[in-house]
Amino acid sequence: TAGGGRQLSAGLAAPLTDADAVTARLDLVGWFTDNATTRVRTREALAAMADIARALGRLAVGRWTPRDLGQMRDGLALALALKSALAAPSLGTPALLSATLSRIAPHGALVEALRRALVAEPSHDASAGGAIAPGYDAGLDALRETARDGRTAVIGLETRLRAETGVAALKIRHNGVLGYHIGVAAKFADPLMRADSGLIHRQTLAGVVRFGSVDLAALAATIAQAGDHALAAEAAHLEELRELVLAEAGAIAETAQALARIDVAAALADLAASENWVRPHVDATTAFHIEAGRHPVVEAAVKANRGQFVANDCDLSADARLWLVTGPNMAGKSTFLRQNALIAVLAQAGSFVPAKSAHIGIVDRLFSRVGAADDLAQGRSTFMVEMVETAAILSGATDRSLVILDEVGRGTSTYDGLAIAWAVLEAVHDDLQCRCLFATHYHELVQLKERLRSLFTVTVAAREWKGELVFLHEVVPGAADKSYGLAVAKLAGVPAAVIARARSV
Repeated sequence: TAGGGRQLSAGLAAPLTDADAVTARLDLVGWFTDNATTRVRTREALAAMADIARALGRLAVGRWTPRDLGQMRDGLALALALKSALAAPSLGTPALLSATLSRIAPHGALVEALRRALVAEPSHDASAGGAIAPGYDAGLDALRETARDGRTAVIGLETRLRAETGVAALKIRHNGVLGYHIGVAAKFADPLMRADSGLIHRQTLAGVVRFGSVDLAALAATIAQAGDHALAAEAAHLEELRELVLAEAGAIAETAQALARIDVAAALADLAASENWVRPHVDATTAFHIEAGRHPVVEAAVKANRGQFVANDCDLSADARLWLVTGPNMAGKSTFLRQNALIAVLAQAGSFVPAKSAHIGIVDRLFSRVGAADDLAQGRSTFMVEMVETAAILSGATDRSLVILDEVGRGTSTYDGLAIAWAVLEAVHDDLQCRCLFATHYHELVQLKERLRSLFTVTVAAREWKGELVFLHEVVPGAADKSYGLAVAKLAGVPAAVIARARSV
C-alpha cells in the first residue's frame, strides 16, 4: 500500500541500531513467512484499503472531498476487521504484532456516523451533491424531492410545448450560461418569434434558436433554489463529519501507522518466501558473516535474462575486518561491495536477506564511496567529490561502522591516486578499526597485508580462454595480478587497431 511504501522507505533510509528492536521486527516477518495463508489474506485486505493517512492529511488541511470521508469510513472498518482476524488466539501472534494491533483503535462511533451519513461511494466533487445518504436528513430529502419534481415538470413542459408548437424536435436543455432554455432548429424558429407564441427569444446561433418562457423560468427558479439549499445542507453535514474525523486524528494516525507496519512485514515475508531470503541473526557484536550473499536487484536482472547469479561469502571477522578486493573491470567488485551494504541495511530494517545465512553485529553507520560523478553546480570535479566523500568517512566512521570504498584515488594521476589509496587504507585499518570493504585496481596495496594484521585480500576471479576474458564472478582469497583492461576494452567494442596499439605501448 502507499502507507506501507512510505514506512518501508523510511525504514530503509534509517535502519534500526537496537538489536532487540530488529529482532522484534524479524519475529513479525518470520511469523508472516511461516503463516502463508494469513499472509496472503492480510495482503489482500490491505490492498483493498484506501490510504487513510493521506485522506486524513487532506481533511486536516482543508483540501478534501466527500470521497475522503468515504475512504476514511471504509478504511477504518477494514482495519478493525483485520485486527480481529490477526488477533485470533489460534495464531499465536508475536509481541510486535500484538503491540501493533493495540494501536488500532475501534473508531466504532465514528465509523457508524460515517456509515449512516454517507452514500456507498461519495463523489470527489462536493459541488455535484449526492454525498449524504437518503434518510439521514428529512429536510435535505425534501429539498431533493422538490428539485426532482421540478425536473420532472420540465420534461412535462417540453412535451406540452412540442404539442402546442407542432415542432417535434423541440428540446429543453440546460447549460451554465443560459440555464434552462428551449431550443429548436433555426428553420422552425420564425413562428415562435411572434409575440403571441408565449416564448421569449434569448439566443440565435447558426443552426439553433433558443427561447425561454414564464413557466420554464418559474420551474428553473424552483429547481435552482432547492438545489442550492440542498448543497448548503450537504456542505454543513459534510463539515460536521469532517470535524468528527479530526477529533480522532491522533488515533487515526496511529491506526494508519499500525497498518503500514503490518503491510511492510507481510510484504517482506512475501518477498522472503518467493526469493528464498533467510532470517539474519542480528546482535550487539561486531560480526559480519554472510554466507552465499546475493545482490537482490542484480539477481533479478540476471534471472530475467535466464542467467544464474553467483553468490559469494563475506566474513569481516576480527582478524580480517578489512577486505582488500581486487579483480578485473566488470568482474563484479562493485556488485559485491554493494550487496553486502544492502544486506546490512535490509537486516537492520527488520527484513530477511538474500543469502544462505547471515550474522550481523549492529552497524551504527554505513558509509559508501562508490561510483564517480562531478558536481557542476558547486564547481567540484569528480576527484573533488570523491575526496569530500572520503573525508566525511574518515571523520565520521566509528569502530562499529561499515565502510564501503570503491576505487579511492582513481580520479587523479596514478601516483597521487595510489598514495591517497594507500594512506586511506592505513587510516581505516589503524584509526577507524571498523569493518570495511575496499575495492581497488592499485595492486601495489596488496603489499600492506604484511604489515596490517586485520587486512585480508580477495579477488574476483576471471580467466582468459581462447583469447577471450571470462568473468567467473567468484570472490576468492588472493590478489589479482592484472586488471585485464585491454580485454574489457575489446569487449566494449574499441577498434582492433586501437587495442593493438595499446598492446604495443
